[in-house]
Amino acid sequence: MAMKEINLGRVLTENRRRRGMTQDQLAEHLGVSKAAVSKWETGASYPDIFMLPKLASFFDISIDALMGYEPQMEKAEIRQWYERTAGEFSTLPFDVPLKHCRETARKYYSCYPLLFQVGALLVNHCTMAGTVPASEQVLEEAQALFLRVKEGTGDPSLAKEAQQMAAYCLLALNRPAEVFDLLDEDRMGIGPAETLLSSAHKRMGNTSEAKRILQVGIYREMLSLCGLLSSYIGLTQDDPAGFDGARARLQALSDAFHLETLHPGILLTCYIDLAQAWAARGEPERALEILERYTRLATGDIYPLRLHGDGFFTLLEGWIERALPLGDHPPREESVIRRSMTQALSENPAFSALREDPRFQGMVARLRHNEEDT
Repeated sequence: MAMKEINLGRVLTENRRRRGMTQDQLAEHLGVSKAAVSKWETGASYPDIFMLPKLASFFDISIDALMGYEPQMEKAEIRQWYERTAGEFSTLPFDVPLKHCRETARKYYSCYPLLFQVGALLVNHCTMAGTVPASEQVLEEAQALFLRVKEGTGDPSLAKEAQQMAAYCLLALNRPAEVFDLLDEDRMGIGPAETLLSSAHKRMGNTSEAKRILQVGIYREMLSLCGLLSSYIGLTQDDPAGFDGARARLQALSDAFHLETLHPGILLTCYIDLAQAWAARGEPERALEILERYTRLATGDIYPLRLHGDGFFTLLEGWIERALPLGDHPPREESVIRRSMTQALSENPAFSALREDPRFQGMVARLRHNEEDT
């Protein structure tokens, strides 16, 4: 994919011809030589900066239009850029794709959907920076991008996502007090809009669209509830009733929606959270039991990881492709994902007491072998 560059020569030529002018006539009007105009149009040189307003005024266009510079990327281009750069993170030294991210952010500093994805890419790969200070620097850069998107975009949905990602960065940087400046519990909405949209479509006789909207809403709320229950489990280590209640509900949700096949990625995260909680409660056998389920799923037939529906969610395909910036693709290359699956066990301090256990070592070995299958 070629980035959009300055195209003054092309724009100049098109506008001159539209006016029915020769290079000689334009040169005479501007008080320059024909050779100068010719060089501008071929890209051999550019006009003096003080000439730009005069040219733009003559052709009745803005200076941005005159330069032919488009500081925006289309949705498809953003996706292509993300996928290509994510591939670089999996194959090249970390500093190379990091440099590309920084260059892209500078070049398209007013393309807010792209800036959001640059920030997301940095968050998803910051642990590959090599050291804790380097990872924190990458997170700082990502947070700054998310804040710019939040303040600059006119898209309320994108602004909300950017706000939440900025808060996530603050937590990862161990700056929890600042999260309250971004998020306010009292400003939560009164409920999902899908029920109202679906009812409107139903009244207009469009039952299939009403069903599609509700399927999307159920899918999104299901994933959100998984995340909430998983986080709640981590807060109930000293509360047996709360812990058992959250654990049972998470398991019921997983069984009800067949998460092992519908969305293994989120279930893997839930397994890690649950195993960490069991380990913190001094229950190594229960932790190993959950980690065995994690390892079996991570090394199972779940690749390539793609978002998809199933026998219940039959109407998601168009929404996934249209509404999600990356479509059905995950935010990281598969090789990076598999490596992170191993690191979630092998480098997790929560499991330090389990590292000498042959069963734990066997799981790590299976996960490392799984990395080699990419």
